[in-house]
This record gives sequence, structure tokens and C-alpha cells, in this order.
Amino acid sequence: MVQNVVSAVSPLMDLQPSSRQRELIALARRLARERFAPRADRHDRDASFPFDDYADLRTEGLLGLCVPARYDGLGADYETYCLVAEQLAQGNASTALTFNMHCLTMLMMGPIADNMAMPPAVRERHERLRAAKFREVVEDGAFYGQPHSEPVEQGETDSKLGVGGRRFGTTAQKVDGGYMVNGRKFFVSLAGCAPYYATPAIRLGDEPWIERTLYLQIPKSTPGVSFPGAWDPMGMRATVSRDMLLENVFVPDDAEVLPPGLFGAMYNAFPYLFLSFSATFLGLMQAAYDDALAYLTGRMPGAPIPHTEIAAKGPAIAEILFAIESARAIFYRAISEAEVDAPLEAVQRARAAHVTVQRAVVAVTQEAIRVCGGRAFLKRYPLERYARDARAAALMRPWTQEIAMQQAWETALGLNGQRGGAAGA
Repeated sequence: MVQNVVSAVSPLMDLQPSSRQRELIALARRLARERFAPRADRHDRDASFPFDDYADLRTEGLLGLCVPARYDGLGADYETYCLVAEQLAQGNASTALTFNMHCLTMLMMGPIADNMAMPPAVRERHERLRAAKFREVVEDGAFYGQPHSEPVEQGETDSKLGVGGRRFGTTAQKVDGGYMVNGRKFFVSLAGCAPYYATPAIRLGDEPWIERTLYLQIPKSTPGVSFPGAWDPMGMRATVSRDMLLENVFVPDDAEVLPPGLFGAMYNAFPYLFLSFSATFLGLMQAAYDDALAYLTGRMPGAPIPHTEIAAKGPAIAEILFAIESARAIFYRAISEAEVDAPLEAVQRARAAHVTVQRAVVAVTQEAIRVCGGRAFLKRYPLERYARDARAAALMRPWTQEIAMQQAWETALGLNGQRGGAAGA
């Protein structure tokens, strides 16, 4: 058996970062504070993609964060990625959230795929194809979007993909040398901004669903690819998540990001894919807490003089701190346990961690404004942006609160063919 892909650096229950993780955390923290944060307001105001942040990520080698070391990447595993993303989000949550799409693509191609069952010939072909894709990331600065979301009214939902079902409105007809792909995606982060998009599709045919799942690399400049519609959301504005339209798009066989069938298998075997979003929102909570302290103590530029009622606000500050540390503790525990085909109790804990972060980020960012007072509601301070960005946490499928909670209680009661006791049972 191949060793656990995500906990190789630090053993379970040892929640102290390794020396290598500390180096990457420090690098991400510096980028977030010195480079991303000063630009975040402009990108939020203009709903513009942070190309400048991505230029910094490339300069520091972080586009290759999750590219295996043997391909000249930094070789970060899933756990390390989450720790880095938490720091990046403290500078610009939109940048961190889009970076999630890129890093997940690298992890899926790399260490997660390494832990999935494949025939030798399929694995050998995947090795050859991914080597070229990794090389473009490391040498040319390529990065990926992940257009996974599709309108509910399009396509079918397959119950065999167990994480709340999954819609496949995007179809792929096998043709000579590749696939002809048609479909419509929505909420496509990095829309028109990333060089490549790793998109799921279902190959037309009669075989079982999972065997027909595809994961394809589509360059943004491919004929038939367009990004229609406006983008003017409440929060996460710099993600630029417009629609993506695929009309008779030819995708060559060598553009397979994963071997046919592996996307569906991975979707079921590694649900930690969906927990990764929480790293961004955990970092957003920390930013709100830090900036609330800076505001109240007069250290934030333009803030009032040190607050005369600061002692009265102390209990609320303590409650914010407790909420963040509680969420961080369960999240760190969950990512330290992440592996392919994880035990049921660990998956239950991952669901709990995800929902805990979803709830806490809204409460913490709202409370930070309340504690600081009326002027903190003004756009010249970042606290109101944090509160708007936080609202996106509860909307991101497939682990919305409703889906994750239903899966958790059905599993606990054995109603879905599985039975899991309390965490740690």
C-alpha cells in the first residue's frame, strides 16, 4: 500500500507544523500581508481578477506548491496546502479561494491519484500526461480553474456519486483523437483568467456512470469556449466567477487530467476535496479578528484613537477568539486525518469541521463589525469586505450545511448503508 498522501509530514494528532510547513506558512503570511492585502480593496471594488497576486505566487514558486518535488515543484501535500491557504486568505480571500482550484487540480493529478487503484498501463499513461502538465505550471506559470458547478436544471444527478449527488450537464462524445464536449458551467472562478480549466464531463455511452466520468484540461482559448454574463456579486468579487459555455469543444485524448473513470472514483474515495474550501474561510476569520484588534487599539490606518470602551468590548473579543480556535482545532484535526478511503469516523469529523467553519466565519466577521462600532461598517475599512466574503462559505457545493448535515446524521443512524458512531468511537 502507498503511504497516506496527506499526513506523511506530521503523524496523526501531532498538530504542530513541521519545519518545512513553518517555512511555507511564513512565506504565505508575508505575501498576504505585504502584497495581497494592500491590493485587496481595489480588486473587491472593481470585481477584478488579482493577476498581480498570481504574479507574486509564480515568483515565489507557489504555483508549484502542490506539484510533486520530482517534477521540480514544492511537493506540498493536502495538509500543507490547507495551512498555506489559511495564510493567503488573510491577505485576499478571493485570491486564496481561486488558488484552491489550482492546487486541488495539482493534488488530484499528483499524490491523490497516486493513492487510487489503476491498472499499470493506465498509471504509466497518466504519469506521462501529468508530467507535461506539471512542467507547464513550474516552467511557464500555468494555473487552473475548476468549473465543477452546473445549473440545477441541466443534466442528471447520479446518486452513485455519494457526496450529495453530482450533476453532469456537460457531456463528452468520443470522437477520433479525443472528445467533443458540450455544456454550461456557472460560478466558474477564474473565468476567462486562467490559462486552463480542469472540467468534469460525462462520456456518452451505456457503461456505469463512474466509468464514464472524465476530467479534462480545456485551454481558455479553445474554439467554442466562452465566458458570458456579468459578474457583480455581494462577496468574493475578485474570484470573477462568470459562466463558462462549451459549444462543440474538441478536447484531445492527451488533455485528460485524470484517466477515464478516476474522477468519479476519487470523488467518492477522497471527500476531503470539499473540505479544502474551509482553509480560506478559516484565514478570513483570523483576518477579521486581527483587524478588529488593530481597529480597537488605534493601529489600523484611519481608525479612531484607542477605543475608550475597549474594556467593555473585551468579552466579545474573547468570544471571537474562542470561536476561531475551536474551528481551527477541529479543522486541523480533520486535515491531519485526510487520506484516500478514510475511516468513516474521520469523514464524519471532516463534515463537522467544514460546517463548523461555515458557521463560525459568518458569526465572527459580523461580530467583528459590531464590536468595532458603526464606522467599521464603512468601506474604507476591510471588516465589511470580510463579512461579505464570509457569506460565500455556506453556498459552496457539494458540502453545503444541508448536505453535510444530512450525510452526517444518515451515516450516524445507518440509513445510507453505513454506520458511524460519535467522533473518536
